[in-house]
Amino acid sequence: MYRLGIDVGGTNTDAVVMQGRTVLAGVKASTTEDVTSGVLEAMEAAISKAGVDRAKITNVMIGTTHFTNAVIERKHINPVAAIRLGLPATACLPPMVDWPNDLREAAGGHGYLVRGGYEFDGREIAPLDLDEIDRIADDLAAKRIEAAAITSVFGPINAEMEKAARERLLRKRPDISVVLSSDIGRIGLLERESAAIMNASLLALSDRTVEAFAKALQSAGLDCPFFITQNDGTLMGAETVKKFPVLTFASGPTNSMRGAAFLTGVRDGIVVDIGGTTTDIGSLQHGFPRQAATVVDIGGVRTNFRMPDVFSIGLGGGSLVRRKSDGQVAVGPQSVGYRITKEALVFGGDTLTATDIAVASGSAQVGSADAVRSLDPALLQAAQAEIAAMLERAVERTRLSPEPVPVIAVGGGSILMPDQLGDLKVIRPENFAVANAVGAAIAQISGEVDRIFSLENGLTRDICLKQAEDEAREKAIRSGADAATIETIEREDVPLAYLPGNATRIHVKVVGEMGGYDA
Repeated sequence: MYRLGIDVGGTNTDAVVMQGRTVLAGVKASTTEDVTSGVLEAMEAAISKAGVDRAKITNVMIGTTHFTNAVIERKHINPVAAIRLGLPATACLPPMVDWPNDLREAAGGHGYLVRGGYEFDGREIAPLDLDEIDRIADDLAAKRIEAAAITSVFGPINAEMEKAARERLLRKRPDISVVLSSDIGRIGLLERESAAIMNASLLALSDRTVEAFAKALQSAGLDCPFFITQNDGTLMGAETVKKFPVLTFASGPTNSMRGAAFLTGVRDGIVVDIGGTTTDIGSLQHGFPRQAATVVDIGGVRTNFRMPDVFSIGLGGGSLVRRKSDGQVAVGPQSVGYRITKEALVFGGDTLTATDIAVASGSAQVGSADAVRSLDPALLQAAQAEIAAMLERAVERTRLSPEPVPVIAVGGGSILMPDQLGDLKVIRPENFAVANAVGAAIAQISGEVDRIFSLENGLTRDICLKQAEDEAREKAIRSGADAATIETIEREDVPLAYLPGNATRIHVKVVGEMGGYDA
């Protein structure tokens, strides 16, 4: 039995065929506007190269940056009704108040404030105004808005008002798509609300994209389920992605980090994923990306759902190399991007790029080395030093302690990475160029619980932690995980002194292999 991993990036679509823990083939193809043809080309090339019977491919795992790119590029975003339950409080900060103007305009800028919401201790701010929900439903029909995001103050503590508002809205508008903030974000009103609005704005794109993936698989003659990777390195079913596209944000870097851990066996280290334009850097903990502890900026909007702690620098294989007026050599952040095979010197172009520097120094063998033999040795040396310095600064920013940790270089542009960064050894595994597709192929099923427990009536901390862990395991099993492979990777509890009943917030996350997967 085989599994197929695909990563759909902004420029390239990578695909790998795996049998158990062995990578049989890995290929790259160009990403296309229609999604389907690029995915189909990559799948066909990988299957052909591996020489396997496609009837024996049991699962397809796909990673995509489509939804992140839509927000960053302000494309394919639909108008949303942002309904906040929180009056008479919160009126001073309306929905989308801190959004960039162009993104707010793309999402329609339709904000509604309704009486309702909760205090931090669970008491009502005000009863939910259902009549106002009816008036909003009529207004949305008049404006032909097809999606709504409902956010209640302290909704993660009690989601009942959000659910009641959704039910009332659907009575008058059964055709509208409704997103509840309590299903996506955590405590933090504006960030959670923004995540819900963003999610609602992408529902139509999500539906089209998932259908395009399904069409590509059907065209390739693959009669098997497919899953899409989310930003914590685990899998979601296709129907879940249609409902929660924002959970795929940053899944590209996450897949690369998971792939790096798999290809090297390193569970704790630093991963440097170098592409054509940028380099993503993040830390591995227990084989998974370390999660960001603070709010995360997506396209200029603050959100607070789970995201890997990854940052980017403007360095890639297509980065421009030039000498500045003061004589210093600069590398990036400008890049030729996907045009590298036409514009770089080693490919017959007339633009000096970081890839040309790597070929001239002998660390890479692509294109024509004769095209860069005449490079000024001083320029070559200075460019190499600048590339190494940029990477070393980025890695040092990610380190949590002075203890040496392995650095894993992946991505097609990792030919730029030296063998040593300061006191840290660099590992460049086999199949490094398609580590992102490998990460998608080996992704696991997760189950997660993040809610508030009351430690009273005989309930102890240990009992509540056990309840949360059992609940998370049950969620993972329902999603398709093999019970025998499930392990707990995150387990924390935070006492909430401001809540009654000796309350504590417990977060537990478990992961397991997909049922039937031969590891």
